[in-house]
Amino acid sequence: MSAQTAQLAPNLATTTVQAECTECAGAIRASVALPGEILDCGDCGAELEVRSVSPLTLALAPQVEEDWGE
Repeated sequence: MSAQTAQLAPNLATTTVQAECTECAGAIRASVALPGEILDCGDCGAELEVRSVSPLTLALAPQVEEDWGE
């Protein structure tokens, strides 16, 4: 990556998003959240799915169940 390209591209590694856990109201911090990404709450362990990034909206992630080929 050239120096000029580095100046034009945002440094996503340092971009931090912050939200509140929908289960325990604990603070959740992550570098760059994408729709569909799963974030873990460090306080209660809940798995939260990023539903929207602007504004950042989290919801309890759906439980994935095995269908056993049915």
